[in-house]
Amino acid sequence: IQMMGAPALIDGILAPDTDGLDTPWLTVGGPAPDPFAVFVGAALSGAERITFGTSIVPTYPRHPISMVQGAASVDQMAPGRMILGLGPSHKPAIEGTWGMPFHKPLSHLREYVDICRALLEEGEVNHEGELITARAQLPGGPTQVQTMISALREKAWSLSGEITAGGISWMSPLPYIRDVALPAQQAGADLAGRDRPQMVVHTPIILSEDTEAIHAAARRQFGFYQRLPYYSQMLQDAGYDEAAGRDFTDRMADALIISGSESEVGDRVRAMHDNYGVDEMLAAIVVLVDDAESHITRTRAFLGELAQAD
Repeated sequence: IQMMGAPALIDGILAPDTDGLDTPWLTVGGPAPDPFAVFVGAALSGAERITFGTSIVPTYPRHPISMVQGAASVDQMAPGRMILGLGPSHKPAIEGTWGMPFHKPLSHLREYVDICRALLEEGEVNHEGELITARAQLPGGPTQVQTMISALREKAWSLSGEITAGGISWMSPLPYIRDVALPAQQAGADLAGRDRPQMVVHTPIILSEDTEAIHAAARRQFGFYQRLPYYSQMLQDAGYDEAAGRDFTDRMADALIISGSESEVGDRVRAMHDNYGVDEMLAAIVVLVDDAESHITRTRAFLGELAQAD
């Protein structure tokens, strides 16, 4: 669901509930509406089937006890239908927007997840770590909230396999998911003696065969990602040496965006599971036309039909 005001977000969440889609996800950045308040509003407005997901809520601006307050509130309104997707975000966002130090992000994330899971799954936590301290009991006791994390490179994917219900990618080529992310996630799961958790791939979707317009939209909407060190390094690891520069190339756009006719997009979506080991696709609908609302409605209905067919 694209960033907008809370009432429009609730409307955007209710639509997938009737389109046959399973999970509307909210990406949280800056002073955007609080996702937990929006999800509670959607539950009160009649969303009776869908699961609610965050992809992601940045961890540094919220203490984990505060994060759990929101996620637990959603679970109390919609039991078993909340996926808490967490991530440290990036140094420019945390230090530039929030004015907070971006220190040891992976260690921070491990402690953060441990605290959230203890509170959400056991109902209490008593944690004094290197980076975070948390002592609390959760009113109402344990919840059914699933905790996932964002992941780009091998160490984060391994952490997702070791301690979470799943890892969530973004702007990652599918061969990289298959050849690097999945083995790392499996290794983390093996280390913890558990089954591999969910592999959730967040990918842009464009229902269009206008290659020139698709490439222009990719440069406009996604060109800044390679200027963030973690994305640049991941893309270089995936074989896109040009990610070290400043130009978002057409080759990168073709690798990162699923586009084409409905038939072509359908084939590529199905191949995500069959050929690349993806457990769930998180679709980011990209709009090329002036009439954004009708394009989003059409794409959402198509994805709902695709989900129901499979």
